[in-house]
Amino acid sequence: MRIARFSLDGTVGYGVVEGDADTQGGPVIDIIKGIPYGDFERSGTKIPLDKVRLLSPVLPNKIVAIGRNYAEHAAELGNDVPDVPVAFFKPATSVIGPGDPIAYPSFSQEVHHEAELAVVIGRMCREVPRERVKDVILGYTCANDVTARDVQRREQQWARAKGFDTSCPLGPWVETDLDPHNLGIMCTVNGQQRQLGRTSDMVRSVEDLIVHITEAMTLLPGDVVLTGTPAGVGPLVVGDEVAVTIEGIGTLTNKVIKRG
Repeated sequence: MRIARFSLDGTVGYGVVEGDADTQGGPVIDIIKGIPYGDFERSGTKIPLDKVRLLSPVLPNKIVAIGRNYAEHAAELGNDVPDVPVAFFKPATSVIGPGDPIAYPSFSQEVHHEAELAVVIGRMCREVPRERVKDVILGYTCANDVTARDVQRREQQWARAKGFDTSCPLGPWVETDLDPHNLGIMCTVNGQQRQLGRTSDMVRSVEDLIVHITEAMTLLPGDVVLTGTPAGVGPLVVGDEVAVTIEGIGTLTNKVIKRG
């Protein structure tokens, strides 16, 4: 099931995306009653997907991101794979949705794309045992952990480098019926492939990461865990169109603009 968050005539809601580009009449969104955490009902009101504006599929309280979770990516930046997962936060204000612009930060001269699988939490949880991880996950979406690489190198803390406004595109929707263990991940810039990898190359799996994070903190419905990026990260400049595609989910596309 694909759950999207959308805006229509100034009203924001959630719905289930049905069909695809090959479906007669194109895909539609079936509006749901309430929010998608726990049981929900479909209203039966269906709207063509091209008539709504897709928003970030969730509004997380927090985004917990994992660094250096692909060995080749760690190596390309001159780092070793850490003994334990490297976790950091991106603030809720960094989140944008599909089609929203990435505003190039004025304090950086080297902004990079990082295509990632994002885990969306479906229920409040802490100290989750490995065998229960599936029970706390709503689904998965595409993410771009946009990074001011020069700032990351210069500052010991990654808060500004990873947390600036518009640095966390998410979308286009949450796919609830997905095995995350061997999915293709690709990033293109202006149609040219930059990153290509598989989630099977993760040093630590989704289960490992949820267990590790919830040992320390409570995750809330709608919170997001970014699982790391494969090798091939590289620069973005104003005017670029960057797209993250994940097998079984779809494509998240954003354009880079000058920060006003």
